[in-house]
Amino acid sequence: MGDLAGPGVSGLFPEIEPRSSGMLRLDSLHSMYWEECGRRDGIPVVFLHGGPGAGSTPKHRRFFDPYAYRIIVYDQRGAGRSKPLGELRDNTTPHLIADLEVLRRHLGVERWLVFGGSWGSTLAIAYAQAHPERCLGLILRGIFLCRRSEIEWFLYGMRSVFPEPWEKFSGFLPLAERGELLASYHRRLIDPDPGIHMPAARAWSVYEGSCSTLFPSPETVAYFAGDVVALGLARIEAHYFINDIFLGENALLENAGRLRDVPGVIVQGRYDMVCPLVSAHELHLAWPQADYRIVPDAGHSAWEPGILGALVEATERFKRVLSFAE
Repeated sequence: MGDLAGPGVSGLFPEIEPRSSGMLRLDSLHSMYWEECGRRDGIPVVFLHGGPGAGSTPKHRRFFDPYAYRIIVYDQRGAGRSKPLGELRDNTTPHLIADLEVLRRHLGVERWLVFGGSWGSTLAIAYAQAHPERCLGLILRGIFLCRRSEIEWFLYGMRSVFPEPWEKFSGFLPLAERGELLASYHRRLIDPDPGIHMPAARAWSVYEGSCSTLFPSPETVAYFAGDVVALGLARIEAHYFINDIFLGENALLENAGRLRDVPGVIVQGRYDMVCPLVSAHELHLAWPQADYRIVPDAGHSAWEPGILGALVEATERFKRVLSFAE
């Protein structure tokens, strides 16, 4: 039965609509959007979007065979359809880890497969290290360990490969502020005036989108330029970056031993400029039990053919293994 859907020409499974969705109250401030589709009694899988703050899309449902998986997609606090959009209060990595547990219990899931790319890989690793007993496995793409070196690369290092987008990104700011890009953007992004924070959010988000693909992709840039994505992504990313993601420096690598018994797949584009390959390489050295796949002709985006194909291949492999295990 699981083979009936079959990936389409694009490599993704056919479009599918949620069979249930809702807003889950997290605390007095935050409510989190969630949805489910696919097989009611299927293998539970939860999709963790990137950013932080980027939100999920209907396309994210399509990495998974709906005849085999119980597909759970949600928007992290402050992102996408969760409310309030772009809210920074009570928005930290420990909060997001706890939110996953709230969602898991709300949906009556005992254990689930965790799928995350970019910041989604960061959150997936942090969650699995906190709750390895809840993870059937991890599928990770575009590894981001949120170390200071990676944040500095994003802010300044990508200039060496993408000087034109970087010049627009830095050039948005007055010359005197360009030596402190993060602090200067952060000040604007937390300003309550939309006339101040929205132009800054678009400049930040378009910069990231422009550097995310191996070949130029106007569609990707246009998606990143949208108001909801730009505000959630830029404001929450800057918030997390300026606070060192609310975890100790190198904490995810130092705690990699906690993943020893969690099956995993790491998919990484060779020419990923947003999250350079060295982080995936170092994660695999610390977690050699994971299957490590370098896609030779891809950058950062999950929608590049080689990355997409490797991710669907990973979900199909877990489908076979976990179905057999049951």
